[in-house]
Amino acid sequence: MAQGECILYPCYFNSAYTRRQGRRVSRKYGAKAPVISDLERALKRAGVTFRIEDHHHPAHWIRREGRIVAEWHDGKEALIRKVAQKLEVKR
Repeated sequence: MAQGECILYPCYFNSAYTRRQGRRVSRKYGAKAPVISDLERALKRAGVTFRIEDHHHPAHWIRREGRIVAEWHDGKEALIRKVAQKLEVKR
């Protein structure tokens, strides 16, 4: 990972998870079972450059959800909040 990049996993935004299970946003801003495509849409709406990688969160290795590496310089928590505000789960 290069300087100015942040890694995002879907579990950060899953409102069904506890903080201990990996959720990084309040339940109010989370989504039920978000997937990579949901995060992709939110990042596009926010105007953030990113790439998708076929990796998994270490605590959720069996799920193989993937991850997003976003170009970001203002701190990971700021990026997580920005994505959570733009997140819409469509299924």
